[in-house]
Amino acid sequence: MEALVKHRNPLADLISDEVYQLLVEHNLLDAKSVRDYQIRKRFRQLRAQNVPAYDAIERIQEEYPYLQFDTIRKIVYRGNGARH
Repeated sequence: MEALVKHRNPLADLISDEVYQLLVEHNLLDAKSVRDYQIRKRFRQLRAQNVPAYDAIERIQEEYPYLQFDTIRKIVYRGNGARH
């Protein structure tokens, strides 16, 4: 959870900095879910710039080198679970 505290609010488009900090302080955020949200958001940004999906995933992989291409592909196409 400390990784979340060290960075600015990665959910600023959803919640205020104060709410984010409160959630972090009470251990109510899952770091992996926040990361996956950021990856999906970045993928949408790249696609909006007409970057082909394959290239967008490769660019994201450069930002998250510890993740395999297929893992990123699953993250961006799986969604957040609420939209099925």
